Amino acid sequence: MLISDEFLFLFYRTCFWHYRIADAEENLGESEVREAHLAKSLYYIRIGDKEKALEQLKLTETKTVAVGQKMDLVFYTLQIGFFYMDFDLISKSIDKAKNLFEEGGDWERKNRLKVYEGLYCMATRNFKKATDLFLGSISTFTTYELFPYETFIFYTVLTSIISLDRVSLKQKVVDAPEILTVIRKIPNLSEFLNSLYDCQYKSFFLAFAGLTEQIKLDCYLHPHFRFYMREVRTVVYSQFLESYKSVTIEAMAKAFGVTVEFIDLELSRFIAAGKLHCKIDKVAGVLETNRPDAKNALYQATIKQGDFLLNRIQKLSRVIDL
Repeated sequence: MLISDEFLFLFYRTCFWHYRIADAEENLGESEVREAHLAKSLYYIRIGDKEKALEQLKLTETKTVAVGQKMDLVFYTLQIGFFYMDFDLISKSIDKAKNLFEEGGDWERKNRLKVYEGLYCMATRNFKKATDLFLGSISTFTTYELFPYETFIFYTVLTSIISLDRVSLKQKVVDAPEILTVIRKIPNLSEFLNSLYDCQYKSFFLAFAGLTEQIKLDCYLHPHFRFYMREVRTVVYSQFLESYKSVTIEAMAKAFGVTVEFIDLELSRFIAAGKLHCKIDKVAGVLETNRPDAKNALYQATIKQGDFLLNRIQKLSRVIDL
């Protein structure tokens, strides 16, 4: 029976780690024992053995006293979770890291955790929270073990566009010096962001088309590709219609550089889904906006809650009388 070279290599490496740990336990101190266990954990991570890596990391944690070093072990666990897209493991590890910070932790690791949590939120379609976490880490980014800074800015811009209002987008993203220094290195991203803010809708659609392949190929964004496409179009259509009480379909199609038939089909879908507050007059070829009155909606909600409260009080009074 022939034994493969790969099997022999793994066998010898396993024997090596057992010997190194045994030697450290017999002849060296506690820190050397921990380092040997950590090295074995990193070896299992490097060869992609998830179960053994997690088991060895837990064993390494029992040899670890400092909170900062325990945090580093959590970061290794998070990296395994992201590699295998194990969101249950990621969620539990983030909660564990937050509990460790209550015991004490440095700001550098806390800022790194923001990026990990932001990536988790983005990968689970919580784009609003991901935006807040990413924007809070722009000036302190050091999480290069996950992705380079250019990729971080790519994620930050994409999530911000569908999460922030126009004023916040200008202040936090469009004019952010950290983003301005990097954004032009990423194809189509600068045009995508600035054409939206400058209301250059035709240029926006061209830049958006250039980004779709990059979004589709990203392992974290790919599962949400169709959802993100819809959300971006909702944002840009809403921004265009916000300036008008009524506008012709032809004028809107011209502004976006598409056909009347395309924009008519697009808008009908978004209106039916409740994403856009307008109606189409097909005969006149006109769009009429019917944006809800925020004050009136708040008034109606207050009345409804007041009625509910009065009903609860009446029921409680009957119980007390009895």
